[in-house]
Amino acid sequence: MPDTPAVTARGPIARPAPLRQAAYDALTELIINGSLKPGQHLVEAELAEELGVSRQPIREALQRLHTAGWVDLRPAQGAFVHSPTTEECSQLLSVRALLETRSARDAARHATPPDAARLWELQRAGVTALGAGDARAIVEANADLHGHITLLSRNAVLAELIPQVDRRVRWYYMPIAKPRGQDAWNEHALIIEAIADGDPDLAEELMRRHTRNTTDFYCEQIAAVTASARLPVDLP
Repeated sequence: MPDTPAVTARGPIARPAPLRQAAYDALTELIINGSLKPGQHLVEAELAEELGVSRQPIREALQRLHTAGWVDLRPAQGAFVHSPTTEECSQLLSVRALLETRSARDAARHATPPDAARLWELQRAGVTALGAGDARAIVEANADLHGHITLLSRNAVLAELIPQVDRRVRWYYMPIAKPRGQDAWNEHALIIEAIADGDPDLAEELMRRHTRNTTDFYCEQIAAVTASARLPVDLP
């Protein structure tokens, strides 16, 4: 038998950096919930004061956020919240659509009456948030409903994959949560009915339409904003 290769230590094991991680998580959530808006300049000193930490963990967090695509680092200008493009939106939401149509199909195969009742509870929470005009609450309710459909699918692979795109989906959904809201929650109701009726084909098709409508609406909004930004400014 071949000898087992020796393990050679190259240095001490790195210790965890809780402040750096906490700063990263906090800034990510501020971006997702819209407190830090696309294109906004991120000033280290201001962020450090707001989060109650030194500038070093903020600087490290901004580097990680840049790598993850949440922040743009511009030479001689600093850090700015990334502005999602139409292409990025289309790519991410198309992947989400594939995952969630399968989730809806499997949920319709497995859901029990108590499971359906829970979906209706989450639906009511979303409609309530919509009536209050609370964009953050709408986004959270939307994520809770879609997350529970994934749970009902009893598919461990989907349950692992979908959360990987969920944070960015919540970020994309925030600007359209209110204007898209009424149509979106009407579509949710139809999906829940199909799941409660145990109709996998219909649940899958309705989820496919729902995710396509959301994708089209978001990309239209991004295209309109981009076109507006390119219009010439009329000087007096």
